[in-house]
Formats: sequence, structure tokens, C-alpha cells
Amino acid sequence: MPDRDQMKRQFETLYGPGETRLFFAPGRVNLIGEHIDYNGGYVLPAAIEQGNYVMVRPRQDGVVNLAADDLPGTAVSCRLSELDSRRGREWGSYQLGVLDELIRAGVPVRGMDMLFSATLPFGSGLSSSASIEVVTATAALALAGASMNGTEIALLTQRAENSFVGVNCGIMDQFACANGREGCGMLLDCAAVRCEQIPLHLDGYSIVIGNTRKKRGLADSKYNERRAECEAGLAALRTKRKELRNLCDLTEEELEDLAPLIRDETVYRRVLHAVSENNRVVESVLLLKKGDIEGFGKLLNASHLSLRDLYEVTGPELDAMTESARAYPGCAGSRMTGAGFGGCTVSLVKNEAVEGFIETVSAQYEAAVGLHGEFYPTSAAAGPREL
Repeated sequence: MPDRDQMKRQFETLYGPGETRLFFAPGRVNLIGEHIDYNGGYVLPAAIEQGNYVMVRPRQDGVVNLAADDLPGTAVSCRLSELDSRRGREWGSYQLGVLDELIRAGVPVRGMDMLFSATLPFGSGLSSSASIEVVTATAALALAGASMNGTEIALLTQRAENSFVGVNCGIMDQFACANGREGCGMLLDCAAVRCEQIPLHLDGYSIVIGNTRKKRGLADSKYNERRAECEAGLAALRTKRKELRNLCDLTEEELEDLAPLIRDETVYRRVLHAVSENNRVVESVLLLKKGDIEGFGKLLNASHLSLRDLYEVTGPELDAMTESARAYPGCAGSRMTGAGFGGCTVSLVKNEAVEGFIETVSAQYEAAVGLHGEFYPTSAAAGPREL
């Protein structure tokens, strides 16, 4: 958590003295189920201890002021009546897009001064943008004297990112940030937007996030490319299975029977990843409920290999970090998490091995790719709240 007194001093330097309120929304790590939220599959994310904070105070003039404590020179000011002029991907559009959607939903949004602070690295695949959206919605609702449940906040903030920012994201990130529960992962049916909280009985294991610190320069373009490839595969399959809504409605056996319909080999590999990854998520939950951490870890490894070989979204940095992690004694499994082409890995590591794991994998990773990685032991955490 940032130093609240220091944050208050910075807030008052920007906006003047007065009473403030502080809100928090977590980031998320996706334990397993990658690149299948937009294919109607199951995913298993968890909210984490790291996230985004906003200090806020209402205004009476319909103006919204935004600033971040680590981004000097990026302050944004906009009237609520002129939000439409800020559409796009510049800093501040994620927050303003949420306010725009709240107004469209009939919430009496007030003008406000806002100062953001993050303990979550931006662009690392831990849903920093979704966390910012959810904390903005949580604060704005509180100041308006209104409320929404976690699912409503997730759907609203997803709409904001799709329509205002222009990123065609699925539902997983916003849902995980808005619905976290301490000690639990979320088995989310992305097609139905239905969730089951799954207690993570890790029994002596810790979740360790590894940040490759590789900028995800290809992530946006390749994300859109993969979505298009999956849509092409679905269209081919629908020539025989017209009722098919999503790729993840298929079993692996059904896909094998229908495979000749997909004539493009690359498209088939994308579809095979989606279908097999969905199966791994379902199997993971069964193993977690039985306390089989070693079995769960093997599925993490299999997920990464599928993302590397079938979906082709890993890259040398993620591959190097997971290879080193998997080889370390006491690591049950490791995989990339997030969109890929950089960002983060998630590993399950025995508690007594965490320190040695971080030291060894960090050194081996730097030797392999020339980048100094960062590691964050974490645990499944609660959702957004006022502090």
C-alpha cells in the first residue's frame, strides 16, 4: 500500500486542502485458462494483493481531474459533459470511459479530483487497466451514493474499454478485479458470465508472479490476429455445426472429428489450443478440490506449452523464465499469464523454496535474455473496497 500521508500531501499540492477518501481495486493473475475468455471458455483467475489506489474528493462544477503519483506531466482535466471528446487510448481514457458508462447507466456521477497510485506494474499482464477501471467505478459510485454488484461493475467497465478506449477485451480481467475473494480463485464461465469461487487449498505452496519486464509490443496486434483466427475456425466449424456458439463448447473428441472442416493448419492450431485449454481449466478445478497441487502444476506446464506451440504467444523471455522455473526443485508448475509476448509468469512454489526459487530463476533468466526480472510472492485477495 502506498504511504497514505504522502499521497494526501501530493493530492493537496495538486488540488488544495480538504477531506479525501481512498479506494482500492486489485489486479489479477490468471492461474490457468489463457486466450479462451473470448472463445466462451472457462478461466481460473484470482485477484491479488497488488493493485491500484485512488484518492478522491468531489467537486461541484462537473469537472473531473485525473493525475497519477508516478506519472508527472500526464494530468487530465475534462468536463463530464465533454467526455466523448476523450475517446481513445491516451492516459485517462480508461477512467473517463468508466464515468461515461456510469452516466449512460443513470448514475448521478459527480465531478471529482482523483489521484491514482499503483502497486501493480503497468503492462505486465496483471490487469492494471482493468484494476484502474474497477477502482474508478468503485470510487465514482461511492461519491454518487449508488451501488452495483461485482458482475455489474465488471460488465460496465468491459463496455467502457471496448467502446470508449477501443480495446476489444473479454470479460475475465474486469470480472476478476471486481469479484475477488480472499483465498479463492474464480471459475468463470465467460460465455454465461457465471462464477464459482474455488478455495485455493495450496497446502504449503505459494503463488509467485515473475515479471519478465519485456514490453509487450506485439500483444495488441497479435491479440487481434488470434481473435480473427479463432473466428475463422468457428466459422468453418459452423458449416456443419450451425448451432455452435463458441469454440469452447466443443470437446477435444468432437474437434478431432470436425478437424477436416478447418483447412488452414494455423487456424486449426489456434482452435486446438482453445479447446484443450478449456479442458485443462475444468480438470484443474477438480484437482484443486482434491488438494492435488502437483497435478495442478503439471496442467500449468501443459498450458504454457500449448500457448507456446499452438497459439504462439509466448516469446523467448516468457519461455526462458518458465523453463528455469519448472526446473527448480520445489516448483510444481509454471506458465505465462496474460496476453503474452512479454508480461508475467505464474508459478506454484513450495513455501520454504520461494527465496531460493526467486534468486536462482532471476539469475538464470538474466543470463538467458539479458533482462532483470522481478518477482512478487502473492496470494488470492479480496475485491475492490474503500480503505
